[in-house]
Amino acid sequence: MLSYRHGFHAGNHADVLKHVVEILLLDYLQKKDKPLLYIDTHAGAGQYPLDSGFSAKNHEHRSGISRLRSAAEHTPLPAQLARYLEVIDAYYQDSGDANNYPGSPLIAQQLLRKNDRAELFELHPADYEELQRVTAGRARVHQEDGFSGLKALLPPPSRRALVLIDPPYENKRDYQTLIHSLNDALKRFPSGVYALWYPLLPRQESLGLEKKLISCVADNYLSARLEVCAPQGEHGMFGSGMFVANPPWTLRTELENCLPALAEHLGQNGQGTFSLSGKQR
Repeated sequence: MLSYRHGFHAGNHADVLKHVVEILLLDYLQKKDKPLLYIDTHAGAGQYPLDSGFSAKNHEHRSGISRLRSAAEHTPLPAQLARYLEVIDAYYQDSGDANNYPGSPLIAQQLLRKNDRAELFELHPADYEELQRVTAGRARVHQEDGFSGLKALLPPPSRRALVLIDPPYENKRDYQTLIHSLNDALKRFPSGVYALWYPLLPRQESLGLEKKLISCVADNYLSARLEVCAPQGEHGMFGSGMFVANPPWTLRTELENCLPALAEHLGQNGQGTFSLSGKQR
């Protein structure tokens, strides 16, 4: 299915959670000199104008980065959230356009070093072309299904990789494909770091996903969930989750420090809540 366009949701509360975790992972993994492979299985267009195009329809950024930035003007943020805004602002300075919100591939591009490598997957023709344009040859961009393309890249020669998996979930098969993809990836490259985003929706596929993800990794994972409102109807997203297989040992403390502030500042009408669970070796 190619109907999904992330531009409608750019910069919302789910993007904030996803990108905060992405930055924490990249910052940690780059403490070693050895090259890192970054893989984004559903990369999107790379950047999104917040006051025009798809974003202008619902202005979902007002529930996410815009709300967080407003909070930062009145109260100190935890270091992890300040770091997130720092990376976004650095992108604005480099691009010369403070209107475009960077997606996960361009956030990674801000942080990756010259000896690191990025492999990006995007099926939608228009988003694929835009992704090629905005990455400007600094990443390999593939117009193919990221679930399938991931197999050929694991294990990487450097034996170090961060894999971000965040399909649109418009097709219910994405939930099952995600589980198959994670199981396959862990067999090919057991020591990779895998970050999986998923929506919180009042439907069984979504609500039961965390338990299935845990069954894939058993004893080395962290699961962070951010709810910004009470569930509303079958299709309304009331939050999102980030599930990390083989997380860095520092990640739990980092998330314990910033998740309460995310729930406070992004929660709607005081309804923000969070949870953090996991096991680490």
